Amino acid sequence: MYLAEVVGGVASYSKGLRALAGYVVVLAFAVCYLFAVNESWTAKRRFWTLYGALLVLCAVEVPLARADAFVMLVFLVVVTVTRLGGRSAPIVIAFALTSVLVPWAIPSWHDSLSTGVDNGTAIAIPLIALGMFGFSNVIRGNRALAEARSELARLAAENERSRIARDLHDLLGHSLTTITVKAGLARRLGASDPVRALQEIGEVEALARRSLADVRAAVANYREVTLAGELATGRELLRAAGVAADLPGAVDVVDPAHHELFGWVLREGLTNVVRHAHAAACVVRFQRSSVEIVDDGVGGAAGPGNGLEGLRERVTSAGGVVDAGPLFPKGWRLFVTVANASRVDT
Repeated sequence: MYLAEVVGGVASYSKGLRALAGYVVVLAFAVCYLFAVNESWTAKRRFWTLYGALLVLCAVEVPLARADAFVMLVFLVVVTVTRLGGRSAPIVIAFALTSVLVPWAIPSWHDSLSTGVDNGTAIAIPLIALGMFGFSNVIRGNRALAEARSELARLAAENERSRIARDLHDLLGHSLTTITVKAGLARRLGASDPVRALQEIGEVEALARRSLADVRAAVANYREVTLAGELATGRELLRAAGVAADLPGAVDVVDPAHHELFGWVLREGLTNVVRHAHAAACVVRFQRSSVEIVDDGVGGAAGPGNGLEGLRERVTSAGGVVDAGPLFPKGWRLFVTVANASRVDT
């Protein structure tokens, strides 16, 4: 609608074929502008082709609509600022000066139909440039946020795949080795010691069933907490938080009956290290019936709302004890121990 001023200029200063040409130029300018606005958000070469076409059309319209043609510069400012941002300042100044100096420099335009220099366009150009600068920054910020969210979703999917791969490696590496050794032993004992062979086969079956359950839990990640899964996740958590991690390479030293409970301990302890301790390093140690987490942070991991009380209830219900407190001169120690479970040692 703002281009109606250009149409009015054509009607005032051009007749016949010149007027028709002026109207066609306005229409072509409007079409090119719509495409240029869309292309201005990208780095495609097509934008600069359209931008050049807009400049040419504006120049062609000047003798047909006189000073009113410089309204087109307002639209050029929009796509210029959108594309170049703060770098467009010299171009905006040049457009504003052009809209003032060219009409002033052509005496033939100062007739009864034209009052000479019109400062309205010269004022509109920098004002619209400022408005578009703010608007384009908002749009760019929203696009950057959308791209960041998309990247986070992609990284989350990659991390999940990596987590499953790590968990399966940690879960199956020891278990399959043990199954292979015990199955070979049972085969060799089949003829000489059938009773021992059956015992070994029974342990292989139990280990295989437990390994299958652990694999399902590792893939689901939500149905059950596993010690191996929490160890792998905790290692990634500490790495992402910039905390130097000294973690066990495997979980086979821990009594299998305590895996789930110690998984909860590891999850809560490492979460508190990242959230509250402001630590530079963290050490985790496993024993058959205990787990210890030590950091060198500020010693505030037992503050309200960190889930330590909930962990105490969980450990107490399993017959264990939680010992948590600050270290001297700095740091925090979380130590959980439970009674040994009586089961087959693998």
